[in-house]
Amino acid sequence: MPVSKPLISEVAGRTLKVTNLDKVLYPACGFTKAQVIEYYVTVAPVMLTHIADRGLTFKRWPDGVAAEPFFNKRAPGHRPEWISTCRGPGDKGKGIDYPMLNEVASLAWAANLAALEIHSPMARCDDIDSPTILVFDLDPGEPATIVECAQVALSIRTILASVGLEAFGKNSGSKGLQLYVPLNTAHTHQHAQEFALAVAQLLEKQQPEFVTSNMAKAVRPGKIFIDWSQNSRHKTTIAPYSLRGRDVPTVSTPISWDEVSDCADGEYLSFEAADVIERIDALGDIFAPVATLEQVLPGAKQANPR
Repeated sequence: MPVSKPLISEVAGRTLKVTNLDKVLYPACGFTKAQVIEYYVTVAPVMLTHIADRGLTFKRWPDGVAAEPFFNKRAPGHRPEWISTCRGPGDKGKGIDYPMLNEVASLAWAANLAALEIHSPMARCDDIDSPTILVFDLDPGEPATIVECAQVALSIRTILASVGLEAFGKNSGSKGLQLYVPLNTAHTHQHAQEFALAVAQLLEKQQPEFVTSNMAKAVRPGKIFIDWSQNSRHKTTIAPYSLRGRDVPTVSTPISWDEVSDCADGEYLSFEAADVIERIDALGDIFAPVATLEQVLPGAKQANPR
């Protein structure tokens, strides 16, 4: 198949080469690379709040979602000079340089690489040993669904409230939900992971037929796995407002607690790119407090200072 010649585009004051804009990346609905780029440029003002200054991992589908993707951790050598990098944890204990997306044009650049999914770590590049966020990743084992995830999310919210913590939800854009607990104060990854595990084990004890903290896939059918391990220093989670490589361009979308409650009552939560743009126009960034709200986990006095 012939490859079209690169086009030179101006994006937010940057000159960017883009290719194959009419290439269909989501065959089931005809969603093209041009539409992927347009989506990311449109959501950039809110998305950058949550991913800037972090070393990111891309999941790329250069031949569309019907083909095999691959993960891209290392910043491509052919990137524009204005794409910064972040030294972070790599393979076999050796650090690698991750790409950083700190401006609107950088998101367009990533979209041109068919990086449909953007995965983000819990810490910023300037202090990769201190997470700004704690995450509970709720993964349903069939036949459980996002409805059961929402029910577990409400239980987690109750536990967090009992120790004075607030959380914010988003659907994964795939099968499950994530809850983010803003920290934005000095913590360690170990502390965050231990706290998340303690909450998961408490719920597992309270609802053993419904919840598991065990990573073994054999025990997950019909249960919600609370993945506490996502708080490890080397792990990433699908970023807020990222597209997903599904049949259609679903998005990992911030949701309100009212929506979580509705979902727990049986209302499925799924949003595609156009829906998310409409939500941002109507609601703004309901995930914004995650970037600024300062909270302290129980026992945080043992955390290393910045």
